[in-house]
Amino acid sequence: MSTKIVPINYTSREFNSIKADLMEYARRYYPDTFQDFNEASFGALMVDTVAYIGDVLSFYIDYQVNESFLDTAVEFNNVMRIGHQLGYKRQGNPSSFGETSLYLLVPANATGLGPDVDYLPIVKAGSPMTSTSGGKFVLTEDIDFSNSSVEVVVGKVNKQTGIPTHYAIKTTAKIASGAFRKVKKTIGAHEKFKRVRVGNKSITEIVSVKDSEGNSYFEVEHLSQNTIYVPIVNNNADKREVTSILKPILVPRRYTVKRTGNSLFLQFGYGSESELTSRSVKDPRNVVMNMHAREYITDKEFDPSKLVKTDKFGICPSNTALSITYRINSPSKTATAANTIRASKAMTFRFRKAHTLSASKMSEVRNSIDASNEMAISSAAPETSSSDMKRRILGHFATQNRAVTKQDYLSLCYTMPGRFGSIKRANIVQDADSFKRNLNLYVIGENINTHLSPLTATAKTNLKIWLNQNRMVNDTIDIFDAKVVNYGIQYTVKAIPGADKNAILSRCNRLLGSTFAGRWNVLDISEPLYISKIYTILNRLTGVLDVKSVKIIPKEGTLYSSVAFDFTDRKAADGTHISVPENVILELKYPNLDIEGTVK
Repeated sequence: MSTKIVPINYTSREFNSIKADLMEYARRYYPDTFQDFNEASFGALMVDTVAYIGDVLSFYIDYQVNESFLDTAVEFNNVMRIGHQLGYKRQGNPSSFGETSLYLLVPANATGLGPDVDYLPIVKAGSPMTSTSGGKFVLTEDIDFSNSSVEVVVGKVNKQTGIPTHYAIKTTAKIASGAFRKVKKTIGAHEKFKRVRVGNKSITEIVSVKDSEGNSYFEVEHLSQNTIYVPIVNNNADKREVTSILKPILVPRRYTVKRTGNSLFLQFGYGSESELTSRSVKDPRNVVMNMHAREYITDKEFDPSKLVKTDKFGICPSNTALSITYRINSPSKTATAANTIRASKAMTFRFRKAHTLSASKMSEVRNSIDASNEMAISSAAPETSSSDMKRRILGHFATQNRAVTKQDYLSLCYTMPGRFGSIKRANIVQDADSFKRNLNLYVIGENINTHLSPLTATAKTNLKIWLNQNRMVNDTIDIFDAKVVNYGIQYTVKAIPGADKNAILSRCNRLLGSTFAGRWNVLDISEPLYISKIYTILNRLTGVLDVKSVKIIPKEGTLYSSVAFDFTDRKAADGTHISVPENVILELKYPNLDIEGTVK
């Protein structure tokens, strides 16, 4: 009589189930050969070995499959790799932005009734500055001391005549954290899609790339983009109202920035110098007019973003040396307290009539430079966790370079380059009091101590410009600071008889602190605080028999926010959560002080 063939169960994926299937398989098909099922037998050893191998292989197969999808990926590098495939561009170490006051001592003019305007310099953008805590900062724009907005006071006077000999000039300047570095890379023979490694993840931005022949390379979003817009000085009659004009320029020499792991690369195309011919730029007249004796381009449409007749994604450098200037940032030194910024002797000055001025007086002006920030500069939010990056990647993929929905605007906020300011949390709602599509955007940053803090005016201005490029034409947006409300947790638990109550109290406080405090656990703006979650966390803790009570209390005083908030009124009827208005964010600021527990 033939043995009935039973299909193998291929769904067994862990050690015990695989072992059980193997034992059953051996009993069914090898009853005469394999009879000793004792755990100490050699046959049991072989079955355990095969089951172990199957368990390990199943684990790695599951792990590889999970890491291939954004929803289930865990490792940060894998999340970023998938994000790159979806068009998300990873930013480097974010920068902090702020303002500082600059001071100069300038010689008086011949009459002594004002400063000698010829000695009013321009301090160039990129000039370095330092803080007393060791942080490094640079000017983000040229500072012209001859501007009419500067403050002028008498600095020194002749003691005998009382006539001023020097005037003190004060102006404000925008600064960003970081310092400039330069590196040279030797490039050999032509290589298609060449990648040049520049440095590690501490690089915030690439400032300039030039080859030994003096050609400049420009950063683009993607290599098929061959036109960029740059600001140029406006010399027209409205130059006071509009200081710059956006001008499109061709960039046949271009690159994109790729971040892989802890490395930063410049990615070039595969074109060569021979691609740049005198006829590489399309003439719109030849496209739209087929005139006699004129060359005619047979394109059916004219795309102003593609002006170069080449499909090789730009010119790749070859047989040259690239001089690369970039800005680096140390995440631990992006913030500084008030009155800690100092000017550097390495700052770059330019005098309009330097060839006619006294060298000693120009040196005196340079040496008199000083700086001081009246307001503290908040730290930039660091690179977020894998879970936060997943949300940003999905939101970025859905935006498709336009902002229509609420999630589109939030994604744009979170993807703003770090050099313009970093946003910790954001929330956007439609203004109920407006008859139009007016939107209220509430944002919050964090300070040097990783506590929630309002964004600076400079960061808000940058955010406004950043959103404006993708917003709907009939949307208007008002940017507000989110209100921070600090709270504390009071709880009472009952311990298992005989358990160490001090140890249980310490574990309870530590677990609540790691769950509700710290830069990775900040709630969203308008996100409720679930009291039921606190009950669940404490009940699962080893040694806790029952949770008697949990109470959310307001924290007030000089260490906390001054925003008034009624936790009792905002508590749900079933006591499960604390609801929060659309412009409020809750923060457990000091877990060591704000978590108070009792173990009975």
